[in-house]
Amino acid sequence: MKKLILILLFFLSFKMLGQTGTIRGTVTDKQSETTIPGATVAILGKESINAVTDDNGNFELKDVPIGRQTVIASFLGYENVALPEIEVTTGKDVILNIMLQESFKDLNEVVITSEKSKAKAINTMAAVSVRQFTTEEVTRYAGGRSDVARLASNFAGVSTADDSRNDIVVRGNAPTGLLWRLEGVPIPSPNHFSTLGTTGSPVSALNPNLLANSDFITSAFPAEYGNAIGGVFDLNLRKGNTQDYEFMAGIAAFPGAEFVAEGPLLRENGGSFLVAARYGFVGVLGLAGTDAQPNYRDLSFNINFGKSKIGTVSVFGIYGQSDIDFLGDEIDEDDLFAAKDTDAYFESGFYTVGLKHTIDIGENSYLRTTVGTSSSAENYEEDRYFNKDTPEETKIRYTESDNTESRITLSTVFNSKISKKFTVRSGILLERFTLDAKLSDREEQDDTDGDGYADLVPLLSNDGSYTLLQPYAQGQFRITEKLTLNAGLHGQYFSVNEQFVAEPRVSFSYAINQKSNLNIGYGLHHQNVAAPLLFLEENINGTFVQTNRDLDLVRSSHYVIGYDFRFAEKWRAKAEVYYQDIDKAAVERTPTSYSSLTEGADFVFSRDKTSLVSKGTGYNTGIELTVEKFFSKGYHALFTTSLFESKYEGSDGIERNSPFNNRYVINLLAGKEFFVGKAKKNIFSINTKFTTAGGRYYTPVDLEASRAAGYEIRDELNAYSLQYDPYLRIDLKLGMKFNSSTKKTSHQFYIDFQNITDNQNVFTRDYNRLTQNVDQIDQIGFAPDFGYRFQF
Repeated sequence: MKKLILILLFFLSFKMLGQTGTIRGTVTDKQSETTIPGATVAILGKESINAVTDDNGNFELKDVPIGRQTVIASFLGYENVALPEIEVTTGKDVILNIMLQESFKDLNEVVITSEKSKAKAINTMAAVSVRQFTTEEVTRYAGGRSDVARLASNFAGVSTADDSRNDIVVRGNAPTGLLWRLEGVPIPSPNHFSTLGTTGSPVSALNPNLLANSDFITSAFPAEYGNAIGGVFDLNLRKGNTQDYEFMAGIAAFPGAEFVAEGPLLRENGGSFLVAARYGFVGVLGLAGTDAQPNYRDLSFNINFGKSKIGTVSVFGIYGQSDIDFLGDEIDEDDLFAAKDTDAYFESGFYTVGLKHTIDIGENSYLRTTVGTSSSAENYEEDRYFNKDTPEETKIRYTESDNTESRITLSTVFNSKISKKFTVRSGILLERFTLDAKLSDREEQDDTDGDGYADLVPLLSNDGSYTLLQPYAQGQFRITEKLTLNAGLHGQYFSVNEQFVAEPRVSFSYAINQKSNLNIGYGLHHQNVAAPLLFLEENINGTFVQTNRDLDLVRSSHYVIGYDFRFAEKWRAKAEVYYQDIDKAAVERTPTSYSSLTEGADFVFSRDKTSLVSKGTGYNTGIELTVEKFFSKGYHALFTTSLFESKYEGSDGIERNSPFNNRYVINLLAGKEFFVGKAKKNIFSINTKFTTAGGRYYTPVDLEASRAAGYEIRDELNAYSLQYDPYLRIDLKLGMKFNSSTKKTSHQFYIDFQNITDNQNVFTRDYNRLTQNVDQIDQIGFAPDFGYRFQF
């Protein structure tokens, strides 16, 4: 700690330019992703602050006034581009990657001007149901907890009416339908306290300080994405500062204590390093929704060795570790995650490490290869007390779960700009999984040994490997200046059931005029049934057999049409109508209400669903509206609403509500910034968020059957027939940024009042084996979050 303080004082001692900042970055061709030398970059309204890119496409703008600025870039034969709301501070340089698109017209004609906005994807071949997001939004919006998954809940089509978990429910799909990608390769769930097969948890392990602008796609994905039917979170890591060493130290309720360091590496190649570490302590503050103490920490890095004769090489990775002990004697009766008659011990961890190599092939093509390895592990042990607090009290091991899923990934992508009208991209993704999964449980088991307790029965025992292979090819054809076609074919081979499928993807984008666009998309998608179901074991004549291994890939067809209208300067409205048809979901052989489409919104999957068949169906349909005011004149606003239906059919052929069928979601966010102080260099901000959604449907408890059995039994004949009360929450966030007048430093304080009305939203209604009644547990009520950051 003394050394850390000395280091901080050392950097604070340097006198540096005050009240201005620096913007640097690279200008690249949007289609070929090659750098553009000789491009002009300037600050809108302050054109005297300008630069010309060097031979490697790099630029630097110095003495940029602090506050929000618009950066403009231009080059002969390309469409001009403007990047609005770039926040400049004294504590940190701004790093940009500006992408220009070659003009459709000839060079001697007028080059049109376009404004880059979050309405357009970073992936040039994603035309429908896509939203670009910035890391600045993660920290700006109220109620976000510095969690990119919770940021996504503000977008149209996403429902996360749950304060305890950050599962992303896209258009009524189970959260297991989501694909997480980092630097172009799939990764396991990037969350603390995650379990096998799930994609969400209470706390994110993704550090937004390392993220660059990224894409979030909700349907009809381009051909390069596969093994997902719900959505894609395509994350990019930013590069570190290539010129100066910069640091950030902070403390906050949910991320915890954090430290970020970045700076140049191999200056002659333009390399850099970026590393960040966090340690959480939310449990100490009593904001975790449980009396137990959650412990978690994570480390992230991105090391770029710059561009050399062999190409550009970088190494990236994330590591996360978490654990928590639920001791029955130490928790409250209304605890969200534990029971008074149970001692439970849980720990989890994951890592992802990748090596990425990119080399230019000619002037307009590149080959990018990424090799990675990742692992996700969790261990859960539960002891149950019978006849608790009596002379006959007995403690027995009730559940044991020990799972490790590892994978080795190879991805190679070839991208070539054939002409200004035609670009092709093809590649192959190979994933080799190794799964060591074991699960034993007494729940709903017989007492064959006559000791008075249900037997501890092995339900899952898998120690093997399998392969997922995904080749693809796609192209973008600018048919006319107004009409663009994106089309491709994705293939998927799953070695467990030896199934290969081909998936066509296509989208059209038509610019009706300079203010409005019409987009139409279709995509066929498949995804394997989650591992906790796929490898469940069934006792057949004394032999345990994995009777779900031959299940087909779940199939989903996406149809979407959207209209985008920029009705005023800095304002945008977008409407989308979609229909998703799902079949080949896993259901039981005998007529029941069960379907694999209902899994994935909890920490565990069903443990008794064996001998399943691929005959389930479902559909999601709805309409979405987004009205957005991009940040300008000191304020921003975002309104999103979704009206939808999510239905499924089990083997009984009855159409039912999906547990993710909220029917409606409404979000309203707004924020305002004020320059304060004599020099007008400090910024006070206020942001607020209003969210309401229909309650989720749930299956009622069969109270009499549960009392007779001693454990919870749901009324499956009336599955998902009841609905929780509507969800409602209002958040208010106040912030203050201090920009130094004499040093390259800045300070930021914020306090985030979450659920300021203390609305009691329902968490669950479950059978309580201690009271032998159905009890309601509410979600976290009013919960303040706070934070401080020091950049230097």
